[in-house]
Amino acid sequence: MAEQTLIQPSMVKESEKSQKAKGYLERARIYHERYLIRKDNSDLQDAIENYIDAVKYDPSIPETYYRLASLMWEQGQISINAAIEQCKTAVSLAPHNMNAHMYAGYFMQIADNYPEAIDEFKTAVKSGKLNSARPRLVLSQAIKQKIDNKSGSFKDYVSFLYYFISGSLMLAWDRPLLKMIYKKMEDDVSVFTYSTVGHYLEKFKLFDKAEGVYKHALTGTKHSQLFYDKIGDLALKNDEIDLCVDCYRKVLESNPLNREVLVKLATVLQTYFPENTTETIECYEKLLEFDIDTAAIYYELGHLYLRREDKINSVSAFKLALERDSENPYYNNSLAFAYAKAELYDDAIEHYQKAIALNPDNEWTSIVCQGLGSIYAEKQGNIPAAVATYQAGLILDPSNYDLYIALGDTYMAEYDLEMAIKSYCDAILAEPDNYRGYSKAGIALYENDFVEEALVSLHKAIELNPENAFAHNNLGIVYLDGMLDAEEALEYFEEAINLDPNYTLAYFNAGRASQKMGFTNDAANYYQMAIDLNKDSEELDEEDIMDRLRKLFEV
Repeated sequence: MAEQTLIQPSMVKESEKSQKAKGYLERARIYHERYLIRKDNSDLQDAIENYIDAVKYDPSIPETYYRLASLMWEQGQISINAAIEQCKTAVSLAPHNMNAHMYAGYFMQIADNYPEAIDEFKTAVKSGKLNSARPRLVLSQAIKQKIDNKSGSFKDYVSFLYYFISGSLMLAWDRPLLKMIYKKMEDDVSVFTYSTVGHYLEKFKLFDKAEGVYKHALTGTKHSQLFYDKIGDLALKNDEIDLCVDCYRKVLESNPLNREVLVKLATVLQTYFPENTTETIECYEKLLEFDIDTAAIYYELGHLYLRREDKINSVSAFKLALERDSENPYYNNSLAFAYAKAELYDDAIEHYQKAIALNPDNEWTSIVCQGLGSIYAEKQGNIPAAVATYQAGLILDPSNYDLYIALGDTYMAEYDLEMAIKSYCDAILAEPDNYRGYSKAGIALYENDFVEEALVSLHKAIELNPENAFAHNNLGIVYLDGMLDAEEALEYFEEAINLDPNYTLAYFNAGRASQKMGFTNDAANYYQMAIDLNKDSEELDEEDIMDRLRKLFEV
C-alpha cells in the first residue's frame, strides 16, 4: 500500500504532462492546417511554437518531430540534414508510422539521396496499406525524378506507373487528405466570391463599395493577406497613400517574405515618402533574399544611400549592381556620381566614360557628358577636357540647354568672353523663355564692354523671372558702372535686397550707389550690413568695405 502511494503522484504528474503535450499538439495541428490553406506567417510561427511545446512535455510523440522539421526547414531555421535527423528520430519512435517514413523520404529526396528516399517511401506504403495513397504518389514522383536524371531503368519506369496509378485510385480512402481538399475548396470558393464581387465593383468605379467587400472578406475568409493587398492597391488608385502603406505593412506582418508586396511597398515609400529611407532600404534588403533582379535592387539601394548622404554604402551598392551587370550604362553613371560625391574623381571619370561609351540614348548620354565635364572643369582644372566633353554632349543632343550654360561658364572662368557669349546665346536659341541664359549673357556682354547689349539681356532676364535677385543686382552694376546712373542702379540693388535679404554683394553695391548720390547715412548702413553678412558669406574683402565706410565721414 505504501509502495502504491509513492508511485501514484509520479503517475499523475506524467499524465498531466501527456495531456499538456496533446493540447499543444492539437493547437499546432490547427495552426499548421491554417497555414497550409492561407499561407499566413503568423500561423506558421504559432504552429512551430506549439510543436516545440508539445516536444517539451512529451518527447515520445513522433508526429511533432517530422511536422516541426517540415515547418522549420521551410522557414530556413534548420538545414536539410537537420530535418532528416528529426524525421529519423520520429521513425525510431514509431517504426511503423507511415507519415514519419514519408517525411524522411521527402527530405532525402530533396538532398538527392534517391535510393534511401525510395526505401523510406516504400516502407511508408507498407505501413499505410489501404491508406497509402500519398506515399505511393510521392514515391512515383521520386522514381520519375530519378528517371529524369537519366539514372532510371525500364523497371523504374514500370514502378513509376504502378505507384502513380495505384496512388491515384487509392485517394478515395485517404480521409485526412479528402478533408483537407474539401476545406481548401470551401475556402477557395469564398475567396473567389469576394474577389470577383470586389473586382466588378472596381470596374464600375464603385470604389467605396469594393473596399467594403474586401474589408468584409478580412473576417469572412482566412486570407487577410490577399485582401489587405487588394485594399492597398485600391487605396493607391484613389491616392489614399497612408491607407495603402498601412495595408501593405499588414500583409508583411503576416508574411514578411511576400515578394510582390515588398516591391509595392518599396515603390510607394520611395515615391511618396522619400524621407523614409530606412523602411524602404529594409524592403529592398529583404528582396535581396529572393535572389531575383538583384542588380536592379542594388541600384535602387545605391540611390537610397545617396539620399541619406551615406557615400560608402552608396558606392558599395552600385558596385554590387555592376558586378551583376557590368555593361549597364545607368549603373556605371550612378557609380560615377557616387564616386564624385565621395571625392574619388579618377574613379568617377572612369565610369562616366564607360557610361558615355555605352550610350543607350543620345539625350541621356549628353547629360552624362555634363557630369563628366563638370569634374574636369571644377575638380581637376582640366579646361580643354571639360570643353571637349561638353561639346561632345552637344553633338549628341544640340538642344541640351544646361550643356550650353555649363560650356559658357567654363569659358567665363577662363575669361574667354567671346566664346562665353556665343555659348550663352546658343542656350538662348535652345530655350528662348529661360531666364538663365539672358542673365549670364548679360554679365559676359558687360565684361566685354557691350553695355547696351548687356542692359537688354539683363532686362529680358528680369522680365522672364522678376524674382531673380542675381539679375537685379547685375543690372544695377551695369547702370552704376557702365551707364554711371547711380539713381537707376540703386533701385535694382534695393530690389535685389528685397528679394534676398542676405545678399551681401547687393548691400555693398547699394552702398556704392548711395555714396555716389551723396546719401552718406544710407551708404553707411548698407556697408555695415555688407560687413555683418560677409562674416558668414565671406564673399568680399572686408578691409575694402571698412575703408569705404571710413571715407564716408572723412572731412
